[in-house]
Amino acid sequence: MSTLILHHPAFLDHLTPVGHPERPDRIRAIDRILEHEKFQPVVRDMAPMGAVEDIARAHPMSYVDQIHLLAPEEGTARVDADTTMSPGTWEAALRGVGGACRAVDEVLTKKVSNAFSASRPPGHHAEKDRAMGFCFFNNAAVAARYAQAKYGMDRVAIVDFDVHHGNGTQDIFWEDPSVMYCSTHQMPLYPGSGAASEIGEANTIVNAPLAPGEDGAGFREAFEVVILPRLQDFAPELVIVSAGFDAHARDPLGGLNLVEADFAWATRALMDVADKHSDGHLISLLEGGYDLEGLARSVAAHVMTLMTG
Repeated sequence: MSTLILHHPAFLDHLTPVGHPERPDRIRAIDRILEHEKFQPVVRDMAPMGAVEDIARAHPMSYVDQIHLLAPEEGTARVDADTTMSPGTWEAALRGVGGACRAVDEVLTKKVSNAFSASRPPGHHAEKDRAMGFCFFNNAAVAARYAQAKYGMDRVAIVDFDVHHGNGTQDIFWEDPSVMYCSTHQMPLYPGSGAASEIGEANTIVNAPLAPGEDGAGFREAFEVVILPRLQDFAPELVIVSAGFDAHARDPLGGLNLVEADFAWATRALMDVADKHSDGHLISLLEGGYDLEGLARSVAAHVMTLMTG
């Protein structure tokens, strides 16, 4: 079986103000590097439009309606200081959700080995009823709830290695024993959450904060000492990766010093967890990564590793 890559031109139509780091060029950089002949074996498909009822498993319908109403017919609409909508944002956000759910379908029905959805806007800062940090709908949370609703998954793990803590994912699953959320991230840094003491009501929140300047050795240690043992004990039936690449040393929004090999190593480690506990069931969803060269090279290393599964 092959690795599936989900993409769509609509991800380019979510427009942000000039100079904004979360920009369409991120997708163009990924598309260019994935055109290399070494990625010929992957399966490629368009991310479908997500269903509102799938989003509503992770976000209240009143919030979904609010975001829809905020979408402008022209120009941009500001949601918060960092987060804006353009006329193409609603479709891009729905296709981000749709790509996440399609990835679940294709992997859990064994049509592909694993899947990577190269979507934007990202999702892990979107709380139950609050858009923030460039995010509107929490794609990873929607995918987890979708897998539970459609396939009866009892235990889903979301592992986030973005440089920023996924406060939204933590918020959504704070009281849920059926979903484990694990995160490595720089601290202190936006959004200010993610202390090791934040463990959730069911002890299924696992935070491994990293100090500014930390490199791959510290990142790998956090995985080996904190994240991986908890995942092994949890024995997830599906692993969802919130794949943010802004912990790369080149990234302008973070202060960690990871390189492509670190992301490949983490990907392999998570694939090993999935192989042991869930028949290899793993999907990956793009989150951050704002230096175009660092993002492209990191995605390439991530996808190349997925292709070994």
